[in-house]
Amino acid sequence: MAVYTKIAKNEMEGFLQNYSLGNFVDFKEIAEGVENTNFKIFTSRGTFILTIFEKRVSSTDLPFFIALMNYLNSKEYKCPKPIASNQDKYILNLKDKPCMIVSFIEGSWVKNIRNTHCQQLGYNLAKLHALTKDFSLSRKNSMGYNSWNQLFDNFKSEKIDQYDEIYRIISDELKFLSDNWPKSLPTGIIHADLFQDNVFFENDKFTGLIDFYFACNDYYAYELAVCLNAWCFEKDQSFNTTKARLILDEYQKEKPLINEEKEFFPILSRGAALRFLLTRLNDLIFHSSEHFVQPKNPNEYLKILHFHQGIRSINEYGFSD
Repeated sequence: MAVYTKIAKNEMEGFLQNYSLGNFVDFKEIAEGVENTNFKIFTSRGTFILTIFEKRVSSTDLPFFIALMNYLNSKEYKCPKPIASNQDKYILNLKDKPCMIVSFIEGSWVKNIRNTHCQQLGYNLAKLHALTKDFSLSRKNSMGYNSWNQLFDNFKSEKIDQYDEIYRIISDELKFLSDNWPKSLPTGIIHADLFQDNVFFENDKFTGLIDFYFACNDYYAYELAVCLNAWCFEKDQSFNTTKARLILDEYQKEKPLINEEKEFFPILSRGAALRFLLTRLNDLIFHSSEHFVQPKNPNEYLKILHFHQGIRSINEYGFSD
Protein backbone atom coordinates (compact mmCIF):
# COMPACT_ATOMS: atom_id res chain seq x y z
CA MET A 1 0.00 0.00 0.00
CA ALA A 2 1.11 3.57 -0.59
CA VAL A 3 -0.03 7.15 -1.19
CA TYR A 4 0.35 8.62 -4.66
CA THR A 5 -2.95 10.51 -4.86
CA LYS A 6 -3.81 13.07 -2.18
CA ILE A 7 -7.45 13.51 -1.11
CA ALA A 8 -8.84 16.38 0.98
CA LYS A 9 -11.36 15.67 3.73
CA ASN A 10 -14.21 17.43 1.92
CA GLU A 11 -13.41 15.47 -1.26
CA MET A 12 -13.56 12.19 0.64
CA GLU A 13 -16.82 13.11 2.33
CA GLY A 14 -18.35 14.06 -1.01
CA PHE A 15 -17.15 10.85 -2.66
CA LEU A 16 -18.72 8.72 0.07
CA GLN A 17 -22.13 10.11 -0.83
CA ASN A 18 -22.04 7.47 -3.58
CA TYR A 19 -22.32 4.76 -0.89
CA SER A 20 -24.58 3.80 1.98
CA LEU A 21 -21.86 3.40 4.59
CA GLY A 22 -23.33 5.57 7.33
CA ASN A 23 -22.11 8.99 8.38
CA PHE A 24 -18.55 9.92 7.50
CA VAL A 25 -16.33 10.27 10.59
CA ASP A 26 -12.72 10.48 9.41
CA PHE A 27 -10.07 8.91 7.18
CA LYS A 28 -6.33 8.43 7.10
CA GLU A 29 -3.67 7.53 4.57
CA ILE A 30 -2.07 4.09 4.58
CA ALA A 31 1.57 4.74 3.77
CA GLU A 32 2.90 1.19 3.30
CA GLY A 33 3.60 -0.74 0.12
CA VAL A 34 4.39 0.48 -3.37
CA GLU A 35 1.57 -0.09 -5.85
CA ASN A 36 -1.69 1.78 -5.13
CA THR A 37 -3.04 4.62 -2.99
CA ASN A 38 -4.97 3.40 0.04
CA PHE A 39 -7.04 5.05 2.74
CA LYS A 40 -8.70 3.74 5.88
CA ILE A 41 -12.19 5.24 6.15
CA PHE A 42 -14.14 5.52 9.40
CA THR A 43 -17.93 5.87 9.33
CA SER A 44 -20.79 5.34 11.77
CA ARG A 45 -21.14 1.83 10.30
CA GLY A 46 -17.55 0.77 10.71
CA THR A 47 -14.17 0.85 8.98
CA PHE A 48 -13.53 0.42 5.25
CA ILE A 49 -10.60 0.56 2.83
CA LEU A 50 -10.56 2.76 -0.26
CA THR A 51 -8.04 1.85 -2.97
CA ILE A 52 -7.16 4.17 -5.86
CA PHE A 53 -5.45 2.15 -8.57
CA GLU A 54 -2.11 3.40 -9.86
CA LYS A 55 0.81 2.12 -11.89
CA ARG A 56 0.66 -1.57 -12.79
CA VAL A 57 -3.03 -2.32 -12.16
CA SER A 58 -5.11 -2.06 -15.33
CA SER A 59 -8.75 -0.97 -14.98
CA THR A 60 -9.71 -3.78 -17.36
CA ASP A 61 -8.53 -6.30 -14.73
CA LEU A 62 -10.65 -4.88 -11.90
CA PRO A 63 -13.79 -6.95 -12.67
CA PHE A 64 -11.66 -10.10 -12.27
CA PHE A 65 -10.36 -9.01 -8.86
CA ILE A 66 -13.86 -8.07 -7.70
CA ALA A 67 -15.35 -11.37 -8.88
CA LEU A 68 -12.55 -13.31 -7.18
CA MET A 69 -13.01 -11.59 -3.81
CA ASN A 70 -16.78 -12.01 -4.02
CA TYR A 71 -16.31 -15.68 -4.86
CA LEU A 72 -13.95 -16.22 -1.91
CA ASN A 73 -16.38 -14.47 0.41
CA SER A 74 -19.16 -16.77 -0.81
CA LYS A 75 -16.92 -19.68 0.26
CA GLU A 76 -16.35 -17.99 3.66
CA TYR A 77 -12.66 -17.46 2.95
CA LYS A 78 -11.18 -14.60 4.96
CA CYS A 79 -10.48 -11.69 2.63
CA PRO A 80 -11.91 -8.22 1.91
CA LYS A 81 -15.40 -8.00 0.42
CA PRO A 82 -15.98 -5.42 -2.36
CA ILE A 83 -18.60 -2.79 -1.50
CA ALA A 84 -21.10 -1.74 -4.19
CA SER A 85 -22.14 1.89 -4.61
CA ASN A 86 -25.73 3.12 -4.45
CA GLN A 87 -25.82 2.55 -8.22
CA ASP A 88 -24.67 -1.05 -7.69
CA LYS A 89 -21.21 -0.34 -9.13
CA TYR A 90 -18.00 -1.60 -7.60
CA ILE A 91 -15.64 0.60 -9.63
CA LEU A 92 -15.93 4.38 -9.47
CA ASN A 93 -13.56 7.22 -10.35
CA LEU A 94 -11.81 9.59 -7.96
CA LYS A 95 -9.35 12.19 -9.18
CA ASP A 96 -9.82 10.68 -12.67
CA LYS A 97 -8.52 7.30 -11.46
CA PRO A 98 -10.43 4.04 -10.95
CA CYS A 99 -11.08 3.13 -7.33
CA MET A 100 -13.08 0.79 -5.13
CA ILE A 101 -14.04 0.30 -1.48
CA VAL A 102 -13.72 -3.02 0.35
CA SER A 103 -14.51 -4.22 3.85
CA PHE A 104 -11.89 -3.91 6.57
CA ILE A 105 -9.98 -6.99 7.76
CA GLU A 106 -9.23 -6.93 11.50
CA GLY A 107 -5.67 -7.47 12.63
CA SER A 108 -2.37 -6.43 11.13
CA TRP A 109 0.68 -7.89 9.48
CA VAL A 110 3.44 -9.34 11.60
CA LYS A 111 6.93 -7.89 11.59
CA ASN A 112 8.34 -10.71 13.72
CA ILE A 113 7.53 -13.94 11.89
CA ARG A 114 7.17 -16.94 14.17
CA ASN A 115 6.55 -20.60 13.44
CA THR A 116 2.82 -20.35 14.07
CA HIS A 117 2.49 -17.65 11.40
CA CYS A 118 4.25 -19.86 8.84
CA GLN A 119 2.01 -22.82 9.67
CA GLN A 120 -1.15 -20.77 9.27
CA LEU A 121 0.13 -19.21 6.06
CA GLY A 122 0.80 -22.65 4.55
CA TYR A 123 -2.64 -23.94 5.50
CA ASN A 124 -4.56 -20.87 4.30
CA LEU A 125 -2.59 -20.67 1.06
CA ALA A 126 -3.50 -24.28 0.26
CA LYS A 127 -7.11 -23.48 1.13
CA LEU A 128 -7.05 -20.51 -1.26
CA HIS A 129 -5.73 -22.69 -4.10
CA ALA A 130 -8.23 -25.45 -3.40
CA LEU A 131 -11.29 -23.19 -3.09
CA THR A 132 -10.63 -21.39 -6.37
CA LYS A 133 -10.27 -24.59 -8.39
CA ASP A 134 -13.77 -24.05 -9.84
CA PHE A 135 -13.57 -20.25 -10.17
CA SER A 136 -14.80 -19.57 -13.71
CA LEU A 137 -12.73 -16.51 -14.62
CA SER A 138 -9.03 -16.40 -15.47
CA ARG A 139 -6.34 -13.76 -15.82
CA LYS A 140 -2.82 -14.00 -17.21
CA ASN A 141 -0.02 -13.10 -14.82
CA SER A 142 0.90 -9.60 -15.99
CA MET A 143 4.10 -9.79 -13.92
CA GLY A 144 4.87 -13.42 -14.69
CA TYR A 145 7.66 -15.21 -16.52
CA ASN A 146 6.65 -13.93 -19.97
CA SER A 147 6.89 -10.28 -18.83
CA TRP A 148 10.38 -10.25 -17.33
CA ASN A 149 12.39 -9.59 -20.49
CA GLN A 150 10.16 -6.65 -21.37
CA LEU A 151 10.41 -5.27 -17.85
CA PHE A 152 14.21 -5.48 -18.01
CA ASP A 153 14.21 -3.76 -21.40
CA ASN A 154 12.25 -0.93 -19.78
CA PHE A 155 15.17 0.19 -17.61
CA LYS A 156 18.41 -1.56 -18.64
CA SER A 157 19.62 1.47 -20.60
CA GLU A 158 19.25 3.67 -17.50
CA LYS A 159 22.10 4.35 -15.03
CA ILE A 160 24.35 1.76 -16.65
CA ASP A 161 27.47 2.86 -14.74
CA GLN A 162 25.69 2.43 -11.41
CA TYR A 163 23.98 -0.89 -12.10
CA ASP A 164 26.22 -2.52 -14.71
CA GLU A 165 26.99 -5.62 -12.58
CA ILE A 166 23.33 -6.15 -11.60
CA TYR A 167 22.30 -5.80 -15.24
CA ARG A 168 24.80 -8.50 -16.19
CA ILE A 169 23.45 -10.83 -13.51
CA ILE A 170 19.87 -10.20 -14.63
CA SER A 171 20.72 -10.81 -18.28
CA ASP A 172 22.42 -14.12 -17.46
CA GLU A 173 19.54 -15.20 -15.24
CA LEU A 174 16.93 -14.39 -17.89
CA LYS A 175 18.84 -16.61 -20.33
CA PHE A 176 19.03 -19.41 -17.75
CA LEU A 177 15.31 -19.24 -16.97
CA SER A 178 14.46 -19.16 -20.67
CA ASP A 179 16.31 -22.45 -21.08
CA ASN A 180 14.95 -24.09 -17.91
CA TRP A 181 11.51 -22.69 -17.04
CA PRO A 182 8.90 -25.48 -16.70
CA LYS A 183 6.41 -25.81 -19.54
CA SER A 184 3.58 -27.52 -17.70
CA LEU A 185 2.84 -27.66 -13.97
CA PRO A 186 -0.43 -27.59 -11.98
CA THR A 187 -1.95 -24.19 -12.55
CA GLY A 188 -4.77 -22.17 -11.05
CA ILE A 189 -5.62 -18.96 -9.22
CA ILE A 190 -2.75 -17.56 -7.14
CA HIS A 191 -2.52 -14.39 -5.05
CA ALA A 192 0.94 -13.65 -6.56
CA ASP A 193 1.99 -11.07 -3.94
CA LEU A 194 1.90 -12.81 -0.56
CA PHE A 195 4.36 -10.67 1.33
CA GLN A 196 4.03 -10.19 5.08
CA ASP A 197 1.98 -7.02 4.74
CA ASN A 198 -0.71 -8.85 2.79
CA VAL A 199 -1.36 -11.48 5.47
CA PHE A 200 -3.17 -10.32 8.62
CA PHE A 201 -3.14 -11.82 12.11
CA GLU A 202 -4.74 -10.84 15.41
CA ASN A 203 -3.35 -12.31 18.62
CA ASP A 204 -1.31 -14.62 16.37
CA LYS A 205 -4.46 -15.98 14.69
CA PHE A 206 -4.90 -15.66 10.92
CA THR A 207 -7.62 -13.10 10.07
CA GLY A 208 -7.30 -12.84 6.30
CA LEU A 209 -5.43 -12.10 3.08
CA ILE A 210 -5.62 -8.66 1.52
CA ASP A 211 -4.54 -6.88 -1.69
CA PHE A 212 -5.63 -9.29 -4.43
CA TYR A 213 -4.66 -6.89 -7.24
CA PHE A 214 -1.97 -9.14 -8.71
CA ALA A 215 -4.10 -12.30 -8.49
CA CYS A 216 -3.94 -14.37 -11.64
CA ASN A 217 -3.54 -17.85 -13.10
CA ASP A 218 -0.06 -19.31 -12.73
CA TYR A 219 1.76 -22.29 -11.26
CA TYR A 220 0.72 -23.08 -7.68
CA ALA A 221 4.32 -23.98 -6.84
CA TYR A 222 5.48 -20.57 -8.10
CA GLU A 223 3.22 -18.99 -5.44
CA LEU A 224 4.91 -21.13 -2.80
CA ALA A 225 8.30 -19.95 -4.07
CA VAL A 226 7.19 -16.32 -3.73
CA CYS A 227 6.05 -17.05 -0.17
CA LEU A 228 9.28 -18.71 0.90
CA ASN A 229 11.27 -15.80 -0.51
CA ALA A 230 9.13 -13.31 1.42
CA TRP A 231 8.75 -15.21 4.71
CA CYS A 232 11.81 -17.41 5.23
CA PHE A 233 14.85 -15.15 4.84
CA GLU A 234 16.06 -13.53 8.03
CA LYS A 235 17.38 -9.98 8.35
CA ASP A 236 20.92 -11.25 7.78
CA GLN A 237 19.67 -12.89 4.55
CA SER A 238 20.11 -16.41 5.94
CA PHE A 239 17.44 -18.91 4.88
CA ASN A 240 15.33 -20.28 7.75
CA THR A 241 14.69 -23.90 6.78
CA THR A 242 12.39 -24.47 9.75
CA LYS A 243 9.99 -21.74 8.65
CA ALA A 244 10.09 -23.01 5.07
CA ARG A 245 9.38 -26.58 6.17
CA LEU A 246 6.38 -25.44 8.21
CA ILE A 247 4.89 -23.57 5.25
CA LEU A 248 5.50 -26.49 2.88
CA ASP A 249 4.27 -29.17 5.29
CA GLU A 250 1.06 -27.35 6.22
CA TYR A 251 0.39 -26.57 2.56
CA GLN A 252 0.91 -30.18 1.53
CA LYS A 253 -1.39 -31.53 4.24
CA GLU A 254 -4.18 -29.86 2.27
CA LYS A 255 -2.72 -29.89 -1.25
CA PRO A 256 0.28 -32.19 -1.85
CA LEU A 257 2.79 -31.16 -4.49
CA ILE A 258 3.49 -33.57 -7.34
CA ASN A 259 7.06 -34.68 -8.06
CA GLU A 260 7.45 -32.28 -11.00
CA GLU A 261 6.57 -29.30 -8.79
CA LYS A 262 9.25 -30.30 -6.30
CA GLU A 263 11.78 -30.96 -9.07
CA PHE A 264 11.30 -27.47 -10.53
CA PHE A 265 11.10 -25.68 -7.18
CA PRO A 266 14.66 -24.26 -7.36
CA ILE A 267 13.93 -22.86 -10.84
CA LEU A 268 10.61 -21.38 -9.70
CA SER A 269 12.36 -19.85 -6.68
CA ARG A 270 14.96 -18.21 -8.90
CA GLY A 271 12.17 -16.82 -11.06
CA ALA A 272 10.26 -15.54 -8.03
CA ALA A 273 13.42 -13.78 -6.81
CA LEU A 274 14.11 -12.28 -10.23
CA ARG A 275 10.54 -10.99 -10.57
CA PHE A 276 10.85 -8.82 -7.45
CA LEU A 277 14.46 -7.85 -8.18
CA LEU A 278 13.24 -6.50 -11.53
CA THR A 279 10.25 -4.58 -10.19
CA ARG A 280 12.15 -3.15 -7.24
CA LEU A 281 15.01 -2.02 -9.47
CA ASN A 282 12.53 -0.53 -11.95
CA ASP A 283 10.75 1.37 -9.16
CA LEU A 284 14.04 2.63 -7.71
CA ILE A 285 15.33 3.89 -11.06
CA PHE A 286 12.11 5.69 -11.95
CA HIS A 287 11.22 6.83 -8.43
CA SER A 288 9.79 10.33 -8.14
CA SER A 289 10.55 12.48 -5.11
CA GLU A 290 6.87 13.51 -5.15
CA HIS A 291 5.81 10.02 -4.04
CA PHE A 292 5.27 9.60 -0.33
CA VAL A 293 6.53 6.01 -0.17
CA GLN A 294 10.17 5.00 -0.57
CA PRO A 295 10.95 2.20 -3.07
CA LYS A 296 12.12 -1.08 -1.56
CA ASN A 297 15.77 -2.12 -1.79
CA PRO A 298 16.39 -4.44 -4.78
CA ASN A 299 19.62 -5.77 -3.23
CA GLU A 300 17.58 -7.90 -0.84
CA TYR A 301 16.29 -9.90 -3.79
CA LEU A 302 19.67 -9.97 -5.48
CA LYS A 303 20.98 -11.83 -2.40
CA ILE A 304 17.94 -14.13 -2.41
CA LEU A 305 18.58 -14.91 -6.08
CA HIS A 306 22.21 -15.79 -5.29
CA PHE A 307 21.00 -18.20 -2.59
CA HIS A 308 18.76 -20.06 -5.03
CA GLN A 309 21.51 -20.20 -7.64
CA GLY A 310 23.56 -22.19 -5.12
CA ILE A 311 20.86 -24.75 -4.29
CA ARG A 312 21.87 -28.35 -5.01
CA SER A 313 18.97 -30.28 -3.46
CA ILE A 314 15.32 -29.49 -2.75
CA ASN A 315 15.95 -30.72 0.80
CA GLU A 316 17.66 -27.38 1.36
CA TYR A 317 14.19 -25.79 1.12
CA GLY A 318 12.84 -27.92 3.92
CA PHE A 319 10.94 -30.50 1.92
CA SER A 320 10.21 -33.47 4.17
CA ASP A 321 11.20 -36.92 2.95
